[in-house]
Parts: sequence; structure tokens; C-alpha cells
Amino acid sequence: MKLTEVIEDFLNTMRVEEGLAENSIISYKQELNRMMTYLNRQGIEKVQDISQDTVLDHLKWMNEDHLATSTRSHYVSTLRHFFRYLKLDGVIEDNPMEKISLPKKTQHLPAVLTLDEVDRILATPDITKPLGLRDRTLLETLYSTGMRVSEIIHIKLEDIHLEMGFIQTIGKGDKERLVPIGEMAEDWINKYLTEGRPELVKDEDETQGYLFVNNRGKPLSRQGVWKNLKKMVIMAHITKDISPHTLRHSFATHLLENGADLRVVQELLGHSDISTTQIYTHIHAQHMKDIYNQNHPRA
Repeated sequence: MKLTEVIEDFLNTMRVEEGLAENSIISYKQELNRMMTYLNRQGIEKVQDISQDTVLDHLKWMNEDHLATSTRSHYVSTLRHFFRYLKLDGVIEDNPMEKISLPKKTQHLPAVLTLDEVDRILATPDITKPLGLRDRTLLETLYSTGMRVSEIIHIKLEDIHLEMGFIQTIGKGDKERLVPIGEMAEDWINKYLTEGRPELVKDEDETQGYLFVNNRGKPLSRQGVWKNLKKMVIMAHITKDISPHTLRHSFATHLLENGADLRVVQELLGHSDISTTQIYTHIHAQHMKDIYNQNHPRA
């Protein structure tokens, strides 16, 4: 069968029998047309003439275009789906994609703040005002605990156990854990509870019992945290690409730099798999290498 025919059959099946969204159909069509263009240049018009070597040559040709790993992964996934369909439908006997795996994703190390940068961001809120006091407390709590923003904004007053030095939280997978909190963050929480939050709250019922509230006295949102952090990063003259998660990355990296055990950091972050935590050992190693390069006379 000609390529044009089997591609059209495949797309119709995806549309009618699998109920795929039209955007997905368009994406499939574009990627399969890309493959067809390459194969036509090689003089291949029938799908039965496509071998594993043909596909590998095609993917090698694609690599030379320097496409992003995610783009290549999606493309390979489409081809696997397409040829699997053809084999199940009896159009081909052997699936040329059967032993071809997805491209490995490049591991990007997350941005981490230096201690000086942490201090500069923490110093930006105007703590003479209720919202500034809230922002300082929020930042101190993020950096002190390493909690996710989704966990921080859902801290309720009843979850705070300052006398024991812990905050109770529900993390990913609805797993409950106790998170230690440092004395400096404790002091800011106490200050916020006595001087800042009462000025923001009009009706305690509207807070739903949450620690952090917005200027209307309602629970603070993730978007609210992100919006405020962007302003503070600009005020602190930091040019790194920063997100609320950056303080969590910095928390973990700074602990490891100061000798903390990886298993302990895993527990503090609430990671179920230690391989997720190991990314921070790479950051720590890169940090050491940077210091070496900057200071060794023969680096």
C-alpha cells in the first residue's frame, strides 16, 4: 500500500475509533508527512519497503536538524504508534520501530540561589506593612522548610506547631509529613500572626483557616505567590530565571553543601524516590567545580 493511503487510514481510525482531538490529529499528520517527505526522497513509496535501517537513517537525519529532545521524542512516539497500528491491522509483518527507543531527555539542573541572593530576596519586602510582613514570612518559610508552594499556601493555623518546631503538611500523593522549621522562620510566623495577618483578615471565616492570606483576607493563591516573587526578584537585582520552586531547590542544595545526608534531604522534601533527590547532588558537584575553576591557579 502507498504511504499516502495508510497514513490517511491511520488518521481516520484515530479520529473515529479512538476519538482523538483534532489538534492531535493535525500533529500526527504533520509528523507523518515529515516522514513521508524523507522517504519519497529515498525513492520509497510503499510502507512495506520501510525497514528498521530506513527509520534509523531518518532519525539520524532528524538529529542533524538539532531539534529539541522533546520534539524528537514526540516524533518517535508518533512513529511507534503508527507502525504498531499497521502491524495490528495486517498491513506490515514486521514493525520497524519495535526496537527503537525514545531519545533520552537532557537533564537540566534547576536554578539555585547563592546565600547572598537568598538574603537579598528575603530583605526586599517592606515589613512595616502587613503585606510585606506576610511576604517576608512566606519567603522565610519556603526557604526554611523546602516545602512546595502548593503545600505552603495550604498551611492552616492548626498545622503550625511552633512549640515543637514543626509544620504539618499534606504533600504529593496525599502523604502527610511533619516538616521541621528553623527558629528564624518561627519568629517571622509569630510576628506575622500578631502584627500582619490580623490587619489583613476582615472575616476569619473567609480565610478558611489558612495561614497566608491576600489583601482581601482570603486564601493566598499560587498565582499570588508567583506574582509577588517576580517583583521581589527584580527588586533584589537577580537575573536568574527564578520560580517559587527555586527556594526549594536552594534549600536542598544548601543542606547538601553543608554535609546533610541525602536520605534526610529526601525525607525533608517529601520525595518518595531518592532518585528524584539525587538531582541536587549534581547541582552540588557543579557548584564545587565552579568554585574550583574560579580559584585554582591551574584550573
